[in-house]
Amino acid sequence: MKHFIIGTAGHVDHGKTVLVEKLTGTNTDRLKEEQDRGISIELGFTSITLNSGQKASIIDVPGHERFIKNMLAGVGGIDMVMLVIAADEGVMPQTREHLDIIQLLQINKGLVVITKVDIVDEELLELVEEDVHDFVSQTVLADAPVVKVSAVAGQGMDELKETLTQIAETVPIREESGFPRLPVDRVFSVTGFGTVVTGTLISGYLDVGQNVEVYPQSITSRVRSIQVHGDKQDRAGAGQRVAVNITGIEKGEVSRGNVVATPGSLKPWHRIDVKLHLLKSSPRPLKTRTRVRVYLGTEEILSRIVLLDQDELQPGEDCYAQLMLEKLAVSAKNDRFVIRSYSPMLTIGGGKIIDPCARKHKRFKPEVVESLKMREKGTPSELAEQFLNIHKTMLAGEEIEPLMDMDPNQRQEVLAGLIANNRVKGIEGNPNLYTTTDNYQHWMEEVTRLVEAYQLQYPLREGFPKEELRSRKFPKLSSKQFQQLLQALEKDGYIKLYAQVLSTPSFNPQPNDNQKKIIDELVRAFEKAEFQPPNWPDICIRLKIDQNQANEILQYLLKMGTLVKITENIFFHRQTLDRAQSTIREYLQQHGEISIGGARDALQTSRKYTLPLLEYFDKKKLTRRVGDIRVAGKAKE
Repeated sequence: MKHFIIGTAGHVDHGKTVLVEKLTGTNTDRLKEEQDRGISIELGFTSITLNSGQKASIIDVPGHERFIKNMLAGVGGIDMVMLVIAADEGVMPQTREHLDIIQLLQINKGLVVITKVDIVDEELLELVEEDVHDFVSQTVLADAPVVKVSAVAGQGMDELKETLTQIAETVPIREESGFPRLPVDRVFSVTGFGTVVTGTLISGYLDVGQNVEVYPQSITSRVRSIQVHGDKQDRAGAGQRVAVNITGIEKGEVSRGNVVATPGSLKPWHRIDVKLHLLKSSPRPLKTRTRVRVYLGTEEILSRIVLLDQDELQPGEDCYAQLMLEKLAVSAKNDRFVIRSYSPMLTIGGGKIIDPCARKHKRFKPEVVESLKMREKGTPSELAEQFLNIHKTMLAGEEIEPLMDMDPNQRQEVLAGLIANNRVKGIEGNPNLYTTTDNYQHWMEEVTRLVEAYQLQYPLREGFPKEELRSRKFPKLSSKQFQQLLQALEKDGYIKLYAQVLSTPSFNPQPNDNQKKIIDELVRAFEKAEFQPPNWPDICIRLKIDQNQANEILQYLLKMGTLVKITENIFFHRQTLDRAQSTIREYLQQHGEISIGGARDALQTSRKYTLPLLEYFDKKKLTRRVGDIRVAGKAKE
């Protein structure tokens, strides 16, 4: 079923509330002060059954300029507008400001109602009607019907109701497939039930028992009950005025301007990218970093406006800009907003949200403006690719913020299409991550270039240390994300992974020509020395090997098993060590035990090498120390 909201607009005392009361039988001025003063201060709410049987909500907004912020809290949720103009006064200052707001919010369904026609003559009425047509001619209400009524006398009321019925047929159905989003315009407490919030549900469905979150405070709650115009409902849909009883939250914790939505569906943020329009009626150009009042949903927020490609925006012109909010707020792509000057408070402009969670931008960067143009007008596929390209990272599907107004199935369909067309790369894992193919290609080239350079510089090492690569090139990726990227690069054949390092697939640590000469000399020296091997630092000095290269070669020889470390700076050639092991084993088989002196004589070496060698054999369980002698250990053959 279609649900929609009709809103009033117009100058103070032009008869909006009386008109609504005549249409519905309800006086929306509920406050005593409103009734005493005869003007609306707060938002008024009621409902109307049209001639078609369709039921609609009505929001009656205040017309006094002092209460524009209250008017803005209600008008953002309406689908069609009744712009009310009194025949005895015609177009007045707040008529103009209200129409400016309607224009900025792009409320393009509605009509103009000329009221109090019974108190003016025909000639004046014709002049007013002509003036009204000129007044709306360049606006969203240019083609709107004009109905002349007297609510007090009942004149024209049947025509008005029929016109409302006809326009209602053209109002598009609200989007119900997204998550529920309820900007709060009123909060009160009911004894025995607790906190109640009211507002216009602008998307999705809200169900009794559903878990919700209050933003931007991020307070979790649950829907205890729902009322629509006083009637209890189990479910409310987009386009309905609802009163929602929420649990576990005190009245003082929620206020007008907050948003009730699905947990985790919105992200409180303080920077918003927008397409901004400055009204022709603005008294002066808008300079960058000007402090303004931003009206977003039902919220009023102080903000500074950063113009991204100019220092000053002229009246009547558009530009891309960033709102720097002075407190956190939530919004969604394509939401409309209004700005008023800080002082005096005049409506000067507004526009449309492009990115509700924007990064800080450098001004006068053509690529920033081009990006915003794409994101303003692009298809979902273009937006997803653009978002991933801008952020230069890998994101899970639900983190792709421009697609927040899509359900998960639609989002996955878009990503699958981008992968099939080789525009996006899927990185398998839990969760699956996504980046643009260009990003992935760039990362692959960077990684392979660094690894190849590293292998050239350190040809004897197994590969490039993983953590060094992450800290140098991928500091924004978590360890888990980085590992997923490396696994994807290995799967695609670009690298080979080891426990702590990575290399190119065909890489095999090999000495270069110079290192081969040095290694040959070192190996010959250790082979010739047999059981009295040279001290490592000493032989490196003798062969004029610098310390860095000496360490590289030593690690290579140890890894290859050519040398075996016995203790600090004592290394044996593997073949020499094997002969020593055979000699000691044979001795033990013949004598049953061996002393340090016996081992020294058997190996024809000195105590300097015998004792470390026996301790090494103890560790390998070839021998076992008993007092001052060794016996055979339990080493496996």
